[in-house]
Amino acid sequence: MIHISQLLFVGCAFGLFLYALQLLAVAVHRRAPVPRPRNRRGISILKPLCGLDDDLAANLECFAALDYAPYELCLGVRDRDDAAYPVAIAFARRHPRTVRVVLQRGTPGLNPKVNQLATLARAARYDIVVVSDSNVRVAPGYLDEIAAHLEDPRVGLVTHPVAGVGEARFGSLMDNLHLCASVGAGMIGVKRIVGKDIVVGKSMALRKSDLAALGGFEAFADVLAEDYLLGKDVAQKLGKRVVVGKAPVRNVSERRDARDFYRRYRRWSVMHRQCIGGPVYAAQALLNPTMVAAAGWLVHPSLVTLGGVGVAATLKLVYDGAALAMLRGGRPPLGVVVASPAKDALLACAWAVGLWRREIDWRGNPLRVLPGTRLEPVREFANSSHGADESTLQSAA
Repeated sequence: MIHISQLLFVGCAFGLFLYALQLLAVAVHRRAPVPRPRNRRGISILKPLCGLDDDLAANLECFAALDYAPYELCLGVRDRDDAAYPVAIAFARRHPRTVRVVLQRGTPGLNPKVNQLATLARAARYDIVVVSDSNVRVAPGYLDEIAAHLEDPRVGLVTHPVAGVGEARFGSLMDNLHLCASVGAGMIGVKRIVGKDIVVGKSMALRKSDLAALGGFEAFADVLAEDYLLGKDVAQKLGKRVVVGKAPVRNVSERRDARDFYRRYRRWSVMHRQCIGGPVYAAQALLNPTMVAAAGWLVHPSLVTLGGVGVAATLKLVYDGAALAMLRGGRPPLGVVVASPAKDALLACAWAVGLWRREIDWRGNPLRVLPGTRLEPVREFANSSHGADESTLQSAA
């Protein structure tokens, strides 16, 4: 009779096999040539700001030096009281030909990022709009690749894999490792292996005409995962393709601690479960093979099963380090040896919360996340300890 511990280790092995395939997909993707546009069409970069991200001024400067013309950078701010407002104004004064500051007008829904994007899209001068988070940096040729892909009328949206950089604290190292090994590599792997689109709002580009055909950003103002659902609608409603660009955008995370990391992905788990549904969400436990192996050891403690946990943790560490090196370059820092298993343990805890929890606190606004990540306000949390500690969606992965 097959013991449940054996089944758990089979699941662990399957998860590690998937990661091996994913690593191969990343290697193939990164070697693909980068297309160049035949004609450079005007592009409007829409960048919603909310508070002071790590090294915000340097993040913005990167977008003033792109090797492309014509383009504009529209910085969205909810109001003049936001801490990002004086930074945005000073930056626009240094680059008056390229940069504009746009104050939000109206509140079409419960998603604060989408509320800003709705205003920014109306202010955009050009037909191609690029949504870019305030905590990312890109290569000088970033817009060329976008313009080249959107010359194909069959392409409706271009997104980019994410690589985390800049860690100065342990929580940011876990965050950046997860962004490289799970988010960025996952976008590439899922697209190349099973043909499924995962759009991440840190970088997504589309034509204004296609956006309008979907109802504009206003159509996504009351959902949490507007990026994922926008990509889904581009394929299902417009019948167009989503392309994952070659060069990753770099998400800057410097000063998060372990508590920040856990809170962020606890909220993300609530969203993710409501986005993909319970059965698929539960099956994704296999994507944390170290913790699956640990469960196998807990069910049947022995030296053999303990050794299995050690093998799983080692192989997952190797994968994490390799994915980080492929997506952001350079050698992984030595801290990855500790950060990889610690990250997986905290992600397992966050995943468990996502199985049952439906409420989040979003910058002081208690919200319930419904199927499809639709949002509705709630008056209070059942457990206030999960309250005003959630990080803002503006910097969500």
